[in-house]
Amino acid sequence: QVQLVESGGGLVQPGGSLSLSCAASGSIFRPYDKMAWYRQAPGQQRELVAANTGGGNTNYADSVKGRFTIFRDNAKNMVYLQMNGLKPEDTAVYYCSVRVGGNNYWGQGTQVTVSS
Repeated sequence: QVQLVESGGGLVQPGGSLSLSCAASGSIFRPYDKMAWYRQAPGQQRELVAANTGGGNTNYADSVKGRFTIFRDNAKNMVYLQMNGLKPEDTAVYYCSVRVGGNNYWGQGTQVTVSS
């Protein structure tokens, strides 16, 4: 059974930075398996923040382009999200997701709060 464990959330002031980490286990992960970060703010639908499908292929939500970076370490089955220039509207629960064998798996989420 695939398990994903996120870490690195917290409270940060506007303009600050946070780095999220996600450790994946329970399966053989191929370098081109999609690994992604989503977020969900209160009262809103879960949305894609950033995705990495291996081989340097990434895509980002327009709202985070130029501020967030997703990268992965295939040897460690890890995916990261570096968030810079954080804004109050980035406040949400952030979820790690991996697509393996046609199935999507999710972590438990980590809270990111951007506030002064």
